[in-house]
Amino acid sequence: MELSIAELVPRFPAVRIAAVVAEDLTIPAERPLALAALIAAREHDCRARWAGAELSAIAGIAAWRAAYKAFGIKSTSYRSSVERLVKNVLAGRSLPAINGFVDAYNAVSLAHVMPAGADDLAQVAGDVAFRFAREGDDFRDMSGEGELGGPPKPGEVVFADSTKVLCRRWNWRQDARSVISPATRRALVTVQSNGFGDVEAAAADLTDLLARFCGGRLRVVVADAARPVVDLG
Repeated sequence: MELSIAELVPRFPAVRIAAVVAEDLTIPAERPLALAALIAAREHDCRARWAGAELSAIAGIAAWRAAYKAFGIKSTSYRSSVERLVKNVLAGRSLPAINGFVDAYNAVSLAHVMPAGADDLAQVAGDVAFRFAREGDDFRDMSGEGELGGPPKPGEVVFADSTKVLCRRWNWRQDARSVISPATRRALVTVQSNGFGDVEAAAADLTDLLARFCGGRLRVVVADAARPVVDLG
């Protein structure tokens, strides 16, 4: 199985993706208390660091606003996943409690101000790629409602496997068919940088949290302009 960013590199040469492959997982359905304490501390740090700041002044958010604009997203309705996390935390809300795995990678995303997303590998077909949308691309939004469930727009950056789009607008919204659940045993997490952020540091943080709270075997590879196609095993 391979991950490719080759199609994006000519227009986004700064893109770097850390791919974490996790196997033999045991995912707690409820957020463990130790993880809850860690997340609370990271929420506090986020608020202390960025209190009173404009979102556009946060480098990790500004980098993705620029990327979205570069592939044609002008509406403020569509923001990167990390911007939504930071905005909610700064507004006094907590990270959503979903399960031990998702909560762990959201904690990493918040702390490093970098988008992260994950897919259940049992629901992923063939190779995966960050690429531009194509005619016939299939996407099923988790809400199943309206425009959100429609196909990607021409020129939109998507994350896809060989049969479907796994995430629209690069890291905006995930397809319903590959979400992580307590039944997931194998997963792929991508931590994404586009000119800001240390993906290796974020991946190391992620593997530490996943090992502590979900067990299993973990490995990391990084795709960038110098190595746009990587083997995930």
